[in-house]
Amino acid sequence: MRVIGMRRRIAENMAAAKRHIPHFTYVDEIDVTALEAMRADLNAHRGERPKLTLLPLLIVAMCRTLPDFPMLNARYDDEAGVVTRAGRVHVGMATQTDAGLTVPVIRDAQDRNVWQLATEIARLAGAARASKLTPQELGGGTITVTSLGPLGGIATTPVINRPEVAIIGPNKIVERPVFRGDDIVRAKLMNLSISCDHRVVDGWDAASYVQALKTYLETPVLLFAD
Repeated sequence: MRVIGMRRRIAENMAAAKRHIPHFTYVDEIDVTALEAMRADLNAHRGERPKLTLLPLLIVAMCRTLPDFPMLNARYDDEAGVVTRAGRVHVGMATQTDAGLTVPVIRDAQDRNVWQLATEIARLAGAARASKLTPQELGGGTITVTSLGPLGGIATTPVINRPEVAIIGPNKIVERPVFRGDDIVRAKLMNLSISCDHRVVDGWDAASYVQALKTYLETPVLLFAD
């Protein structure tokens, strides 16, 4: 069977990314017990607004932390050998459709609150599945998020969306017993993956960035602090 159409474009893009980018992946475990409790409370009082998933909350955390890690919110020109750090956060959102994987872009995510992000995520996902995305909605990303949603997984090693230099992958939330001092309590835990371009991002920077994200996700009131 010949590989044609969108599947061929996906194959070419993935092959080019793996061929040109020296990937490395860092994974850490995050306790999202408080975040999930907050998300449930927000959804219980959402009214006519869209139901919150983890994704808009993660994007808020990304926007809060990326100013301290500008090397991650960037694009790398292979031929020119030039890194362009972005002043704004345009988040690519890897979306599975019947035709294959596509990556619409949430523009100026740093200017949107969690409800506005949820609305835009739903709109772009719907347009992607209906094959109605415009060229403007498919380009210009500065960093990408990919999630398998309910399928989850223990850990992923996401492929970078070239010419970006980083991609973040939240994994499945699981419930496990953990120690809190001398007590054993039930906690909701999630592994968070980040793949980076080692030409631009050092391992220390990637690990430090995930630790910054971890602070926000484990103390979710910070997501709404001025």
